[in-house]
Amino acid sequence: MAKVVWNPGALLAPVAPTMVSCGSMEHPNIITIAWTGILSTHPTMTYISVRPQRFSHKLIADSGEFVINLTTRELVRACDTCGVKSGAQVNKFELMGLTPKRASQVSAPLIGESPINLECRVTQRLPMGSHEVFIAKIVAVNVEESLLDAAGKLDLQKCGLVAYAHGNYYALGESLGSFGYSVRKKPLDSRTPQNQRKGRGTHADRRQKPISGHGARTHSGGRPRRKAAGNPQ
Repeated sequence: MAKVVWNPGALLAPVAPTMVSCGSMEHPNIITIAWTGILSTHPTMTYISVRPQRFSHKLIADSGEFVINLTTRELVRACDTCGVKSGAQVNKFELMGLTPKRASQVSAPLIGESPINLECRVTQRLPMGSHEVFIAKIVAVNVEESLLDAAGKLDLQKCGLVAYAHGNYYALGESLGSFGYSVRKKPLDSRTPQNQRKGRGTHADRRQKPISGHGARTHSGGRPRRKAAGNPQ
């Protein structure tokens, strides 16, 4: 297959078009961030890359806190608008009809309409040319209760999450497999004696535990707060 060599460019796709809320409940703001991801599982670390010229940059730098809100089909227009409007001129929550909700661990508000919110506290700042990287610890995860089954297992497919690639938003589509499916042994025939043996269960069968130190208590008084599902690494 023939290849054409281009100059270096930010051509990594798809990425998650998230809405990052910052500021305070009294003065909330939202910035659209696609340059984000997970850095570590233990401790659970993430990052966002923000241009220093952005209005939100100073808010995050001053408070050292922000919330990553996942974007769904219903929130795509709001996500796009929050990426092209400046919080210096307009209240984006009011403009897009979004609801600021009080977070459990940080001063920055959650976006109530987002099904999953990651509360983050900055631990390190790295100037990287055009952008500054805010490395942060995820201190709490808020999950919409309707996404949990009776056993407390998260069904992320119900969210209707979207992806961003080369200037366009896309709805996530057909599942092509789950982590480890390529090496997973096929189920034994139910008629064979071996299939009657008690199995250990898979990673996906294990229930998530409440955040350490909080037990079964939540800031809303509802279900126990649960960690997000683990990653391959």
